[in-house]
Amino acid sequence: MNIAVFLSQYDVAGKYVSVVEALGKSIAADKHTLIFGGCDEGLMHVIAQTVHDGGAKVIGVIRAPIAHKAYPDADEMHVVQDAYEMNLGLIERADCIIVLAGGIGTLNELTAIVRMKKNAEHNTKTIVVNTAGFYDGLSAQLQRMHKEGFLREDVMQSVHFVDTPEAAMKYISEYGN
Repeated sequence: MNIAVFLSQYDVAGKYVSVVEALGKSIAADKHTLIFGGCDEGLMHVIAQTVHDGGAKVIGVIRAPIAHKAYPDADEMHVVQDAYEMNLGLIERADCIIVLAGGIGTLNELTAIVRMKKNAEHNTKTIVVNTAGFYDGLSAQLQRMHKEGFLREDVMQSVHFVDTPEAAMKYISEYGN
């Protein structure tokens, strides 16, 4: 299965690094393919290196302005012009999507997925790993949007929140995409 992982390209606190490493090991152990933002920095480097070291395939989709920062050991690296093309490149290659802690870019990717689901442009399950309550506010906002009629039931059900990478992988194995 092709698993797109959205996450930060920055170096952040260790509690987030250990989650990325755990997810990467699970992806590799199950011989899934990682699809990611292609960067050889921060959490992106950690996930790519962990999956690569575990013997699984790594595919990057990176924006041209930062192509010089591309992860060097990727099995495939696709260079695109901008963040919009990168989002599409990640989503189109994915059988499912896992969202880890990240910044505004990760939030942009997640909201693009929700919007695409709303517009019937894809039907991929999205799993958000809510490490240490990182996405509690987002979960509450989505629930409010749904309750007040701004988010349809099918769109709401396309995003599944879990607390650990193990729970994300269990969800994938039970429900697929």
